[in-house]
Amino acid sequence: MTRVETAEFRKFFGSIPTAVGVVTTVDRAGRPQGLTCNAFSAVSPAPPLLLVCVDRNSRTLPSLLARRAFVLHLLADDGEETARVFASGSDDKFSGLSWLPGEAVPGIPVLKKGVLAHAECTLERTVETGDHHLLIGRMKTVRVHPRRPVLYQRGSFRAWDGLAEEAVQA
Repeated sequence: MTRVETAEFRKFFGSIPTAVGVVTTVDRAGRPQGLTCNAFSAVSPAPPLLLVCVDRNSRTLPSLLARRAFVLHLLADDGEETARVFASGSDDKFSGLSWLPGEAVPGIPVLKKGVLAHAECTLERTVETGDHHLLIGRMKTVRVHPRRPVLYQRGSFRAWDGLAEEAVQA
């Protein structure tokens, strides 16, 4: 049996254009934390659940597990810089960013710019598997904005041009 190497795994999944998300929360001291991800999915509409995959070595993971709440932001076509900032090792990813505290999950940062949609969530369940934690969040509130999404494929960001102009205006 052949073993799939990490580089091959990444090349395989990197060939698929994916939406880009930013997950935000706060640490025990109330300081905003966040990370970029492209591994998230719908789980169930009733109750409304979503899934976010977080690397076990993420510096944001301890805050997500302790606070048990987060916001998943789906990035819009002008969100590439936001994705890069939250993917970086910076200690202050929120410097210069405009955000508001969440409504349904008080205190959790909700980004104001570069966002296609966001869902405020409480942590329903955590599953440890491989080198990741699967965080299942119960969606408490959702906001969707008439924007175009940004996609990530093979190391590059691109705006998705597949939407008809009428659909964006809806």
